[in-house]
Amino acid sequence: MTGARHYDQESDRALLERARDGEAEAFGEFFRRRHQVVLAYLMARVREPDVAGDLLDEVFCAVLITVHERDRELPELPVAWTIGVARNKLFESYRQGRVQAAARQRLALEPVVLHDADLELIDNVARDTDVVARLREELPEEQVHALRARVLDDREYAEIATELQCSESVVRQRVSRGLRTLRQRLGTQP
Repeated sequence: MTGARHYDQESDRALLERARDGEAEAFGEFFRRRHQVVLAYLMARVREPDVAGDLLDEVFCAVLITVHERDRELPELPVAWTIGVARNKLFESYRQGRVQAAARQRLALEPVVLHDADLELIDNVARDTDVVARLREELPEEQVHALRARVLDDREYAEIATELQCSESVVRQRVSRGLRTLRQRLGTQP
């Protein structure tokens, strides 16, 4: 049986493991589940649907390449890891002055041509997917703040601790607890 229904009970990590073993549909399901969060992350930073769409393609191609590298451990929380890949691709694009296409070229994929309707859809998806609002539904406020600062904004623990007027250890605990809770609630326990 193929399609999304087959994977309803699978964790993100299990989907990536299946993709590593050659089940292309499993990676497709991972993309369907998580592309909106990654797109919202990118749109919040670039605010241009065409650039965000281009980056989204590059991010998921890079994730697919990494999944197939057998010597690499798969992440415990794939969505956070994928956002990390997005952050790296975004910074790469800032340094280069354009979105890189290395991952897409390595997979021999043609660039995706986005039309006006596609750009409008990207803009709408990004507006409808508020990552922080979703975190607030699942976690206490202090964990949301710590996770947002550390994972989404890529800030250092020391900087966050200074802002929150607490120790780095407290910030690390909040991030750790928040990630553990998300793993449990999203069904991504290894």
